[in-house]
Amino acid sequence: MKLVVGLGNPGKKYEHTRHNIGFDIIDRCAQKLDLPLDKQKFKAIYGEKRIGSEKVVLLKPLTYMNLSGEAVRPFMDYFNISNDELVVIYDDLDLPVGKIRLRKKGSAGGHNGIKSLIAHLGTEDFNRIRVGIGRPAHGEPVVHYVLDTYRKEELAFMNEAAEKSAKAIEAWLEKPFLEVMNTFN
Repeated sequence: MKLVVGLGNPGKKYEHTRHNIGFDIIDRCAQKLDLPLDKQKFKAIYGEKRIGSEKVVLLKPLTYMNLSGEAVRPFMDYFNISNDELVVIYDDLDLPVGKIRLRKKGSAGGHNGIKSLIAHLGTEDFNRIRVGIGRPAHGEPVVHYVLDTYRKEELAFMNEAAEKSAKAIEAWLEKPFLEVMNTFN
């Protein structure tokens, strides 16, 4: 089984904000894989489908970002999913707008959603796709920046990042994550 988690905040207020790029990419994957997110369990909405020999689950926590681990851990326990079978997609202030980075492990880097996952999983050792949203302009509070929508000039870069991330997920369904990292980084 492969579990793909996109981090974000639930509700219309947060749709298509920088902090919700994980949700946006899950939606894109759902569309590409014809895998509707039509189930709910453990504070998350998800969809599942067998693709080839692999069962694939796309998941969006319905907790707020800072509590993402509360949705992901019970889901992993219930379905007996290992950390190697998990990929988490999230926004990253430390990468330029539209840049993606795949990693097998690492610290939270100040990201509260990842902090929650690390706390609930008990490890930093899980696959991730970091999607660059850049830094706010000097003086702009980070919280306002991440909860805002993209500027017009950022849209093409973010669309490209979302597409590349979705393609990386599709590749991971057939290849080891390390191989996918080498292709997409």
